[in-house]
Amino acid sequence: MSESRAATILWLRQDLRLSDHPALNAALNRGGPVIPVFLYAPQEEGDWTAGSASRWWLHQSLDCLQDSLRLLGSRLNIRRGSSLEQLRQLVRQSGAKAVFWSRRYEPQAVKRDSRIKSALREEGIEARSFNGSLLFEPLRIKNSQGNPFQVFTPFWKHCRNLGSPQPLPPPRDLPPPVKWPNSLQLQDLQLEPEFDWAPGLRRAWNPGCKGAEQQLKRFLEESLDSYPDDRDRPGLRGVSRLSPYLHFGEISPRQVWQAVQEREGSLGRLPSDSDGRLRMSSAAEAYLRQLFWREFAFHLLFHFPRTPERPLREKFEKFPWTSDPDGLKAWQKGRTGYPMVDAGMRELWATGWMHNRTRMITASFLVKHLLIHWIEGARWFWDTLVDADLANNTLGWQWTAGCGADAAPYFRIFNPVAQGRRYDPEGAYVRRWVPEIARLPDKYLHQPWEAPAGVLEAAGVKLGTTYPTPIVDHAQARQRALDALKETK
Repeated sequence: MSESRAATILWLRQDLRLSDHPALNAALNRGGPVIPVFLYAPQEEGDWTAGSASRWWLHQSLDCLQDSLRLLGSRLNIRRGSSLEQLRQLVRQSGAKAVFWSRRYEPQAVKRDSRIKSALREEGIEARSFNGSLLFEPLRIKNSQGNPFQVFTPFWKHCRNLGSPQPLPPPRDLPPPVKWPNSLQLQDLQLEPEFDWAPGLRRAWNPGCKGAEQQLKRFLEESLDSYPDDRDRPGLRGVSRLSPYLHFGEISPRQVWQAVQEREGSLGRLPSDSDGRLRMSSAAEAYLRQLFWREFAFHLLFHFPRTPERPLREKFEKFPWTSDPDGLKAWQKGRTGYPMVDAGMRELWATGWMHNRTRMITASFLVKHLLIHWIEGARWFWDTLVDADLANNTLGWQWTAGCGADAAPYFRIFNPVAQGRRYDPEGAYVRRWVPEIARLPDKYLHQPWEAPAGVLEAAGVKLGTTYPTPIVDHAQARQRALDALKETK
């Protein structure tokens, strides 16, 4: 086999799709066979190896990808161990002369990928990486001073003016090698739990590219127009729920952007005068703005790689966090006595996902009502979320704790009762996830401890028995948090 026709190894990571795949497209353009490979190397992820829920999703996603590859006459080579050593083995076994992959932006991955690229090139292998997961890469986006953005709105305005990159079409076929290298079976990775705790995840999700397409189609047809009004209502189907699909690369942000634009175009909205962009409705703009929060999270993680463990605002290094194992456990299990908090934590445990509004409410309760370090919350979310993403997880927790970029002020302390009344006024969300208080009237649903004894009895609620009393008093906890902030100052 001549070098020009030698195989290309396509190293897949968080880009588990075939459509809009720049690395795959480059491999096909190079000519010769393409060998898709997934290398499982959790030891190379540092302190943030994939959690239980993410591993469950990964198994399903890889299974779907294998099916898609078979339809194109290809297959997925599965390996585990050192990424560099496994790539070297594949090069020797296949005679490949190139290794292509999509870039990642987590600190450990950046260091690892840089070492691998250098090592392969020194050995005469063409090693190239591509942007397969973002609209605009962090190195490309700078403020007027040439520095990284640390405030979202200017970041959004800057990126919005850059237009929308067009997604690439899927391949028609994938040229196979004459002989396939040895491969593990998917089950050999042992990604799924030994004890099956995942039936709730299976009921809630359909991992894979087809699931992503179905989810996007449902959102565009049923929820986009009402998105600005419904996106903060966890009891409604008002959000896209695309976050796990984006995290695992089963759909790209370019594909989402294009789908929104095409829908706007189908409704008769016209291109703008100069740059050709479709003139968006307020609902479409509101949704795409959230897509750019994801971009902003990666921008921050790349430029400030210490933030998964340390606050961006250094003064918070001295914040007087407390140790409260009982409070942490009550929060994790959804037993705080505050229904809106408990509903969110139980949704997370059952489905591997939580509505963004309740992510903010539950996170605020942990760091401000209980004064527990935000890293404790970040690690719990990391293990239980199917969309656990280091960039978004870090941004979200530091935003809530007041110690990150564009963060909510620490003195902004969510009242979980007021939040429940505002965003779950009919109680649909709380009644679903906290069924033991479902028969309470709306008036008392978000603060059962205020209900008269007769009302509690009629609803079958025994505070402290069937449902816990609040583990902290809101007013006292709020004052304690403000006092702690004064110590930091």
